Amino acid sequence: MKRALLVLAALSALAAPAMADQSLAAAKNCMACHAAEKKLVGPSYKEVAIKYAAQKDAVDRLAVKIIKGGSGVWGPVPMPANGQVSEADAKKLAAWVLTQK
Repeated sequence: MKRALLVLAALSALAAPAMADQSLAAAKNCMACHAAEKKLVGPSYKEVAIKYAAQKDAVDRLAVKIIKGGSGVWGPVPMPANGQVSEADAKKLAAWVLTQK
């Protein structure tokens, strides 16, 4: 019984950051252009996760794109810079996006 409670506690701890980061994505206006499963203005988080899955430096690369913006990777519409997003938050968001496979 004790072991089952520990497993349940561990699983709920793992689930909590995903929701927190979805909330962070909403707070930083990421959800205005991106959605989990479908393309809006930019690619879906699922598409991004699949594209960068094999890249070991994906979190760092995506964090830079979140802060500085980018263009040409997903088509002609550029992603604007998000200078209000801290490096720590950008890395949290990037790590969360990469879980959206």
